[in-house]
Amino acid sequence: MNAALESTHDPSLGAVTRRRLNVDDYHRMAEAGIFGPEERVELIEGEIVTMPPIGPEHAGLVKQLISVLGRAVGELAIVDVQNPLRLSEHSEPEPDLALLRPREDFYRTAHPTPADTLLAIEVSNSTLAFDRNVKVPLYARHGIPELWLFDVQAARVIVYREPDGGRYVQEAVHAPPVTLRPTMLADVTIDLPQLFERP
Repeated sequence: MNAALESTHDPSLGAVTRRRLNVDDYHRMAEAGIFGPEERVELIEGEIVTMPPIGPEHAGLVKQLISVLGRAVGELAIVDVQNPLRLSEHSEPEPDLALLRPREDFYRTAHPTPADTLLAIEVSNSTLAFDRNVKVPLYARHGIPELWLFDVQAARVIVYREPDGGRYVQEAVHAPPVTLRPTMLADVTIDLPQLFERP
């Protein structure tokens, strides 16, 4: 496995050299049982990032979004939930949800790529800083056309559009209830109710 690792030298680290994993290395590690069965990890720019466990509020919001998105898009897109998205040789995050281009095999032969992705969605409770500072630029760099970031603590959704290099040109903040039309599904209207209301 080590032969496939990519070495990078950072002058600020002196004699220390970083070794970046690629997606194939990452998959072999998973197959070898290196990650625990309950461990949530993602490959971000060649580094394995451990994500916090999903709490009930996060999980409940994701379930609600599955219902809302499924009704809105019908057969126009596949609603994908917490599955790998292969952005590059060194990055394979698992967005909370994604709308994918329909495909007959439902991506059984390969994980979706940026070209397959119509919309990515991240639900942020305890991970807002990481999502905004790391994942938003990552998705922009790889051309994900639109990203919705649900900020649970602030009860708002941040919509990012028009990726340009490592940033999104458009950023808009909404407080549900709101109606949104995904850029890549212009004929689809998605009504977001009071998603953040607690019982």
